[in-house]
Amino acid sequence: MLGSVIFIQKIRTVHGITHYGQTVTDCFIQPIIEKLVNDSEYYSRRTAIVAFNKSNRYLKRGIAITPVKFGISFNTTFLNQAGALVHVYHDGSVHLNHGGTEMGQGLNTKVAQIVAHEFQIDFEKVRISATTTGKVPNTSATAASSGTDLNGMAAMRAAREIKTRIVDFLAEVYQTKPNRVRFADNMVHIGAEVISFSSAVRQAYMGRISLSATGYYATPKLKWDASTMRGRPFYYFAYGAAASEVVVDLLTGENRVVRVDLLHDAGKSINPAFTLVRSRGFLQGVWWLTTEELVWDEVAALQRMRLLLIKFQLALIGRSIGVLAFSQTKIAKIQSIGLRQVGEPPLMLAISVWLALSDALSGIDGAEYPALDAPATPERILMTARRLGARFVSSDQQTCGLSTGSWCVRF
Repeated sequence: MLGSVIFIQKIRTVHGITHYGQTVTDCFIQPIIEKLVNDSEYYSRRTAIVAFNKSNRYLKRGIAITPVKFGISFNTTFLNQAGALVHVYHDGSVHLNHGGTEMGQGLNTKVAQIVAHEFQIDFEKVRISATTTGKVPNTSATAASSGTDLNGMAAMRAAREIKTRIVDFLAEVYQTKPNRVRFADNMVHIGAEVISFSSAVRQAYMGRISLSATGYYATPKLKWDASTMRGRPFYYFAYGAAASEVVVDLLTGENRVVRVDLLHDAGKSINPAFTLVRSRGFLQGVWWLTTEELVWDEVAALQRMRLLLIKFQLALIGRSIGVLAFSQTKIAKIQSIGLRQVGEPPLMLAISVWLALSDALSGIDGAEYPALDAPATPERILMTARRLGARFVSSDQQTCGLSTGSWCVRF
């Protein structure tokens, strides 16, 4: 949470060693927080919220900023490896298979983009088939926000091996040096000569050059001792921050997300569209902290799961994400790719909504971030409001809450 300039000054000391012994050398929290505070107009909105809460007895607003530092890699070290198989056909088309599992997150598209970029050909020329251990054995789980890092690097290495063979062959045929052979825009430049990629591939095929290769990648510099809980389990950290504003109805506990500003360090994003979509994992975190309540009876039978409210809540938050920006850092932690993962980290940024709800309740008695259970359901918000001293209006008064429609709550 962010309440003063003092907090911003304190986070400048983040660089150091984690409690499990890993040295943090690439911390971008400071510039991310500073940019988010500025872009979200945090201080002016904070002033407006204080004024709003003073003039409104039953509707209270709150705002909070939370950062995230999320380690990227499996802490089960042996899982940090991947393989890929790439075939280039003499017509210039490319077939790709890797060890990751596509589950709607866009992994296949991103890995295919990496291969297309390596050959400098159109994305449409790359075909990818479903994962099978008959082609890529000993696959690791697709999890821990590492799917593109691992499989993308393996595919890139396979493509690069084939590319190197083609370059060496063309340099020999055209009597030039390998460093004068360049791939660009579906063409291959060989000194002063320019031929199509498909022509270059066909010449290599006719020259009996292998156009198939396997690629393998193991994340470097990882070491983790589970018995002592010490070591370097993560190759790098992903950083981000969120500023969330909410409004709470003290009469019912109902609440609405007014605005969310997200800022996440995506590095050199392979596909900004997928990066944008994956960042919406923030919404999943909102459901987790405000809606997904499980209730069991005395014999441990599940009695209630508040998932049915998600569709209703979506109408209250779905259009509230006003700004979603990305910091393009120059640190390329993944060799030659330069991306930084945006899979799981945004989930944690939903804590800003939970703290904003707590901040809104502080408008009752002035307490700073009063204790609030998670998930912060309307019932729990109402209970907290009563604990903090919220009082209802007299019987001859009425007030309207957050809910839309023709009804009002009367007391």
